Amino acid sequence: MTTTNISVDELETPYDGLPPTATADFNRDGFVHLSGVLSPETIAEYEPTITSEVIRLNTQDLPLAERDTYGKAFLQVTNLWRQNEKVKELVFARRLAGIAAQLLGVHAVRLYHDQALYKEPSGGITPWHADQYYWPLSSDRCVTLWLPLQETPLEMGPLAFARGSHNFAFGRDLPISDESEEQLKNAVAEQYFEDVVEPFALGDASFHRGWTFHHAGPNRGTQPRRVMTVIYLDADIRAAEPTNQFQTSDLGSWMPGTEVGQVPQSPLNPILYADAG
Repeated sequence: MTTTNISVDELETPYDGLPPTATADFNRDGFVHLSGVLSPETIAEYEPTITSEVIRLNTQDLPLAERDTYGKAFLQVTNLWRQNEKVKELVFARRLAGIAAQLLGVHAVRLYHDQALYKEPSGGITPWHADQYYWPLSSDRCVTLWLPLQETPLEMGPLAFARGSHNFAFGRDLPISDESEEQLKNAVAEQYFEDVVEPFALGDASFHRGWTFHHAGPNRGTQPRRVMTVIYLDADIRAAEPTNQFQTSDLGSWMPGTEVGQVPQSPLNPILYADAG
């Protein structure tokens, strides 16, 4: 059996590392850091293709010193699954989508979109923010997978979370920016939310809710911090009236043809996992 077949088999095999309290813990904390979600061999099978696609599709050509805070945070390439069949195998992995469904406590999840986020050596902070600021969705039943493609020690700027902050309404009107960094950093401290910063071993992954506030430090390492993300939606979620220009753009880009109040069933939003029931 080839390495590719072994990797594909793993992607379709349920993950057995979730504790019985996983859904309750996720509801309480707003995130979870899981070990051994994928094997190092599977990561090694897909990382070179993802990296080559990021290099090919990246449109950021300014030197780091000339970029704003957001531009220094990472190189960002979206919906790689539409560009490369091998990347699609990973993005559509039933194992990963099954974890998302179980954590959300829903019977099925569909794809919103994927993002490769590469923090270059000497890349800056990722400011405090909540992803769902950008998403025109009718509920908070959405979750982001954050999958590092290398071991990620603290010096490389792993993703960090404010425990329990998904229930905190302040700051939900802030895009990722210097302003969100200052205001949310202060709010997290004032509210005594624990700032959970941990290294990621190869094969570890995190899942966080759309309103969980999170951030990342700079990359002080000598190699890029290579990360693949996938955003999953409750399969029954509906599009909501956009509340800012970014949500208007997202409605057209990631849920094309979906009207406000409709379930996003476009070709870009396939169901990636549904339980047997």
